[in-house]
Amino acid sequence: MNATDRTPADLLTSALAADPGRPLVTFYDDATGERVELSVATFANWVAKTANLLQGDLSVEPGDRVALLLPAHWQTAVWLLACASVGAIADVAGDPAAADVAVSGPDALEAARACRGERVALALRPLGGRFPQPPQGFLDYAVEVPGQGDRFASPYGGESALIVAGAEFSGAEVVQKALADSAGLELTGPGSRLLSGMPYDTWEGLSAGLFAPLASGGSVVLCRNLDRLDEESLAKRIESEKVTAVRR
Repeated sequence: MNATDRTPADLLTSALAADPGRPLVTFYDDATGERVELSVATFANWVAKTANLLQGDLSVEPGDRVALLLPAHWQTAVWLLACASVGAIADVAGDPAAADVAVSGPDALEAARACRGERVALALRPLGGRFPQPPQGFLDYAVEVPGQGDRFASPYGGESALIVAGAEFSGAEVVQKALADSAGLELTGPGSRLLSGMPYDTWEGLSAGLFAPLASGGSVVLCRNLDRLDEESLAKRIESEKVTAVRR
C-alpha cells in the first residue's frame, strides 16, 4: 500500500507495481476439489477485463449500484475490485430490484431476475467455465469477459464503493478499515498469508477474504465449503500453503 491509495482499485495498482508475480488469491472449493491460484498480475488482468465489461458492454457509470449475489469466491473478489475501478457501488447480497446491474451465481438466478437492468450470471465452475446452457435473460460472464481489454485505467476517486450487511463505505473507508484490520488478522506485510473460510456477506468476511490482505501486501487462501474439510486435511493445507493466520 502507498500513502496515496484512496480506493480498493488503488491498492491493486500499488500491489501490481510492487510485485506482480506474487500470489494474491488462492481459492479452494472443498465441494468440488477446485484449486486456483492467481498472482497479482493475473488477478489484475481479470479485474481490468471485468471493469471494461462493466463500463463498455453494461454501460455502468460512477454511482450505479451493482448487486453481487455471489458467495466467497475468487470471481467475486474480481467483481469487487472491478466495481471499485469504474466507481460503481458493489452491493453485496443487495436487493437486485434496487440495482442497475445484477451479478448472480447459479444459486441466486431467480432472485436476480428482479433486476430491471442488465443481468450477468457466473457459473462458478472450475477454471472459470461457462454454463452448459446459458440462463435465459442473463449474459454468461465466462462468454463475455475473455474478449474484453486487458488494461483499465481507473479514473475514479471514490465516494460510495461498497454496501455490505446494511453498512455503506466509501472507497477511502474501505482502504482505512482494511489497513486497520491487518494487525488483528496477523497480517504483517509481504509473506503474510491468511486462510479465510468466512463468507463474504459481512465486512469481517470481506476484510479477511480480500481487502486486508490486499492492503497489507499479503495474500489470502480463500476457502469455500471449508466445513467439508477435516482437521487433519486443514492442517496439511495450512502447512502446504505456508499460511500464517487462519480465520474461520
